Amino acid sequence: MMDFSDHDGVIWYDGEWVQWRDATTHVLTHSLHYGMGIYEGIRAYTTEEGPALFRLSEHVDRFMDSAKLIQMQMPYTYQEISDACVEAVERNELDSAYIRPMAFLGSEGMGLHAENLQTHMIIAAWSWGAYLGQDALKNGIRIKTSTFRRIHYNSLLTKAKVNGHYVNSMLALREATNSGYDEALLLDHLGFVAEGSGENFFMVKDGVVHTPASHSILLGITRQTVMDLCKKHGISVIERSIVRDEIYLADEAFFTGTAAEITPIVELDDRTIGDGAPGEITRMIQQLYFSIVHGREAEHQEWLTYCDE
Repeated sequence: MMDFSDHDGVIWYDGEWVQWRDATTHVLTHSLHYGMGIYEGIRAYTTEEGPALFRLSEHVDRFMDSAKLIQMQMPYTYQEISDACVEAVERNELDSAYIRPMAFLGSEGMGLHAENLQTHMIIAAWSWGAYLGQDALKNGIRIKTSTFRRIHYNSLLTKAKVNGHYVNSMLALREATNSGYDEALLLDHLGFVAEGSGENFFMVKDGVVHTPASHSILLGITRQTVMDLCKKHGISVIERSIVRDEIYLADEAFFTGTAAEITPIVELDDRTIGDGAPGEITRMIQQLYFSIVHGREAEHQEWLTYCDE
């Protein structure tokens, strides 16, 4: 496992490139205490033309939207952030990468008023393989319905990717893995299916793809990619309220996310989904997705931002 405090490379920190080991903050940094920060996860993939960041513009758009939602003043422009994401991959000489932009409030004060605080920002990039492992991508995962409910959209701003939101996710994931499962499935406050701890959810029934309505979920960029690909290839996609029973009777199911990519789900709550193996539509979407992100498809080149351009 990578020790993130002891690593070669550089990190973009408040507009300057600093050595990885020197990218430190004070223990009284406000966001460390109260969780008021925003972040993104972006992947760069190996292609014949060099590393390419997937849907960079959409990620930076969501990052800026998150800042607006929580009323965080951003000291950097869209273009400065986009350029630094690309440069983080280049400066660290990575063929493929996970890129983490994050903005947080500094140590200029303490307390919930959060007044007169400076917004700081970092962008780091490192090599990170399949989030749930290569076997998960190939053979699928076992998941468990969590006893923790997904955050209500009027309790917090669920369309913002806020650091503190992920305590909810971590508790759900820990509960699932401690019980021997690979991931958690969270329900919303009404008991409808929401999403995984860090992934959006899809199920397939009778050739139709279904995904939860957007109320309590983060609007995932990989989620939108899958919906776009399905529609382009003549597969119906329905956004609606889904109850857990339906998943038990589904033909296929899968998670999506920048980290998780397209991960098949073969079991929920000890009930086999379909025939217990990744389904035909899941495999088709997964193969098409990886072909696109690695630059092997003529279509959707606009989704790729190549380094060294």
